[in-house]
Amino acid sequence: MSRVCSVCGKGQQTGHLVSHSKIRTNRTFRPNVQKIAYVKDGKVVTGYVCARCMKSIERA
Repeated sequence: MSRVCSVCGKGQQTGHLVSHSKIRTNRTFRPNVQKIAYVKDGKVVTGYVCARCMKSIERA
């Protein structure tokens, strides 16, 4: 599954998991993307859209 929003381009980010002893290990932060149909330039398009963009775009 694509982990990139087709509206805003939001994708995976990296960071650290920090334990109680302050040891840092790598981890990834993935956006909440869902496959929906939405209207773009007057046409119905299907794509992966993040939760923030779902609130702002017109859905089909």
